[in-house]
Amino acid sequence: MSLPPLSVLDLAPIPEGGTARDALDRSRALARHAEDLGYRRFWLAEHHNMTGIASAATALVIGHVAAGTRAIRVGAGGIMLPNHAPLTVAEQFGTLATLFPDRIDLGLGRAPGTDGATLRALRRDYGAADIFPQDVLEVQAFLDDPQPGQAVRAVPGAGTRVPLWILGSSLFGAELAGMLGLPYAFASHFAPDALLPALETYRARFRPSAQLEKPYAMVAINGIAADSEAEARRLFTTPQQAFTNLLRGTRGLLPAPIDDIETYWSGPEKRQASRMLARSLVGTAGTIRAGLERLTAETGADEIIVASAIHDHAARLRSYAILAEAHGALDGVEEGRRSAA
Repeated sequence: MSLPPLSVLDLAPIPEGGTARDALDRSRALARHAEDLGYRRFWLAEHHNMTGIASAATALVIGHVAAGTRAIRVGAGGIMLPNHAPLTVAEQFGTLATLFPDRIDLGLGRAPGTDGATLRALRRDYGAADIFPQDVLEVQAFLDDPQPGQAVRAVPGAGTRVPLWILGSSLFGAELAGMLGLPYAFASHFAPDALLPALETYRARFRPSAQLEKPYAMVAINGIAADSEAEARRLFTTPQQAFTNLLRGTRGLLPAPIDDIETYWSGPEKRQASRMLARSLVGTAGTIRAGLERLTAETGADEIIVASAIHDHAARLRSYAILAEAHGALDGVEEGRRSAA
């Protein structure tokens, strides 16, 4: 079965025992690794006031990663637009596109990605989410060719036409992406319940645009791969703990794996965290391959983006290598290299 391209979703996690600098350097190293393995994109996500995530200044981290790689597309998965003025976003990503031509993606999300107190510290308000569609159009206009008499321009930015994506975990984003004719990425790695209805809505509402002629849907999943099923399940206890901590309101650094997750969570916590992590592939290359095939058949995804919250850096690199092997991405890279030679 032919599988869609694979990409990487990274939050620059800060592991227990590590620092923010460690996280940022490991993200850059992971991006180099993903590039060599044949992944299509490397996206970073905006979160604020979270002690275990180092990607709050998302545009800066994208620049850090893009400068350390050669050709892989690097972008935001995503920028939480209610936190920012559209002109500022256009200037930041126009600058990135100027520095790294034809390599930058801009995924836009409607959620603030943080709590109310932090939102106020960002000098934004909850009402900003209500004008998300207008803000998307404003960003798009700033990145397009300037119009005669246009009083305000993004410099750099105007004329770069950085590709926009709409991110979502509900039907709202699906409808908007379809109406605007933009590619759509669904956050099923933490909100799996609406995945299939959202994809159906997006495809039904899609209207061709200057950026995109037909629907293009990306599905986000959690992927934890190892050389044995037992080791993969043990590594998976890290995101299981992290999601349990989220439910408890006790976010912190990315926890190390444990031998028995059942001693960590209660019955209700297990049910809720497991439901949020339902779109996860965990196991060896054979298990991952079968899961990718099922996911592709079920969703018709045009691309799959994989988040891997693994505490140990070497184990995370190994996980993405096994994922690429299971997918066949590395074979395509090697074939391209042989053809070029």
